[in-house]
Amino acid sequence: MSFHVSKRSDITTSKAWIIRIIAIVAALVVCGIVTTICTGDNPISIFTTIFQGAFGSQRKTFITLQYVAILLIISLALTPAFKMQFWNIGGEGQVLMGGLASAACMITLADKVPNAVVIILMIISSILAGAIWGLIPALFKALWNTNETLSTLMMNYIATQLVAYFVIVWEVPKGSGKIGIINQDSNVGWLINVAGNKYLLSIIVAVVITIGMFIYLKYTKHGYEISVVGESQNTARYVGINVEKVIIRTMILSGAICGIAGLLLVGGVNHTITTTISDGQGFTGVMVSWLAKFNPITMIFTSLLIIFMDRGASEISTAFELNQSFADILTGIILFFIIGCEFFIRYQISFVKANGKEEA
Repeated sequence: MSFHVSKRSDITTSKAWIIRIIAIVAALVVCGIVTTICTGDNPISIFTTIFQGAFGSQRKTFITLQYVAILLIISLALTPAFKMQFWNIGGEGQVLMGGLASAACMITLADKVPNAVVIILMIISSILAGAIWGLIPALFKALWNTNETLSTLMMNYIATQLVAYFVIVWEVPKGSGKIGIINQDSNVGWLINVAGNKYLLSIIVAVVITIGMFIYLKYTKHGYEISVVGESQNTARYVGINVEKVIIRTMILSGAICGIAGLLLVGGVNHTITTTISDGQGFTGVMVSWLAKFNPITMIFTSLLIIFMDRGASEISTAFELNQSFADILTGIILFFIIGCEFFIRYQISFVKANGKEEA
């Protein structure tokens, strides 16, 4: 018996989600087996630990939802570009630049202007910094048709080194190699707590951006133009769409929203700036966007799934006194199954018997 792989002509949404659910269950089973082998504990306690890591207390629940919100915002930022077939791998750098702009305002303006003015300038500068970081590769693509995958990826490294440079410039104390909590005594530049809860602001911003992006992509002229350019640039030009303008406009939007994520991370979550402040979510957002098929509403669930699994893996590592590398292994297993299931959604495997008959 042999087999061959063929592309599916069509698959229902319900069947696609069944495949995804099977992949998630399989990932949990494999994680349970691996952890049982390493710790000797039974799988039920392991799965309970995964859930407790994400939702074991009110504080853990809010932290999980805050992480989901940040990842969701970054994923939403990348979505218009990907839907346009512009491979924006630069979300990490755009977030870093937004965060760096916020940190610069907090550090340099703390004792010069009122807190409200600092926060307003943080918002404006973060959006502008992210937008500019998205605009640069867009201009190269629009004017000279350069490879946007390489240019956006290289912009990440530049942003990382810029942040590293200013961390040394602003380090406290000198020689420590880090900034520490910015304005810890005065709280200048710290974003507001909504209803006394420091986690809610990011969640509210994520909800607003999700609704706005859904409307933008589905019901506006700009969203229609993005779809047409993504289908075929030649067709877009034929119907009178200025492709270069759409590329530049879309990347400015993507960078600006990433800048907002940087603002929230620096001004609302961490109150500091480091080269790892986004924790790789600029790259994870690529996967979230693609798994959700560029649907902003579906991204809520894919973001929640990935953060839930990641925090659960970290909790296992802590609860069973394993190092962080073990959590990374579990996260890798989970992501492998989630990404791998997309193969079975897009393709089907047919087995061919020796007599030539084919079975799906």
